[in-house]
Amino acid sequence: MKFAPNILKFYLVGGSQDVGNDPDRFLYDVETALAAGGTAFQYREKGGSRLDHAATVKMATRLHNLTRQYRVPYFIDDDEELALQVGADGVHVGQKDQQIETVIRRAAGKLMIGYSCNTAAEIARANQLPAVDYVGAGPVFPTNSKADADPALGLSELARLNAASHHPLVAIGGISAANLPATLQTGVAGVAVISMILASPNITATVKAMRAAYQSK
Repeated sequence: MKFAPNILKFYLVGGSQDVGNDPDRFLYDVETALAAGGTAFQYREKGGSRLDHAATVKMATRLHNLTRQYRVPYFIDDDEELALQVGADGVHVGQKDQQIETVIRRAAGKLMIGYSCNTAAEIARANQLPAVDYVGAGPVFPTNSKADADPALGLSELARLNAASHHPLVAIGGISAANLPATLQTGVAGVAVISMILASPNITATVKAMRAAYQSK
């Protein structure tokens, strides 16, 4: 699957830890979001997860089958080896994860590559890496979804980073129905969300509301 910026519009990120370590519920919620119109999914099994390596591989494989069913690009966080093993479409790398050059060497031409960039210097570095397909910036607003999250950027800084980036930029962190329209007005290619979807009492309605926000911007 080739990268296209429109896959970033409704980008769901998450792992079993985001739904109380309930793998079955996690799969159900991901499928609900994809069926409602999610455009990309990133499997991120991190802080607080109770899955061991074997269970993570099994989950990654089941998610691969699910994303194929809905024809949605599938990324895995910080593990290009697992991404290649299960046939994922891409890998996402954070600044605190392994070196981006290592990932590019192993995955360029095989996987789409996303890269977290939260400062002007990080964006400038990413601009020199043509193998990177998109960058993620955040948290835009305060968030509880990531224990080691950096300070919130705010909308003005998000707009500056987006303008400076040569790559399509997806915003992440603390995005809600209330601040989604203002986030989109910064010109970003899309938004990546965790709790907005996985903590929603009505995932289908939430995704539909996100779609409406794009149509009205």
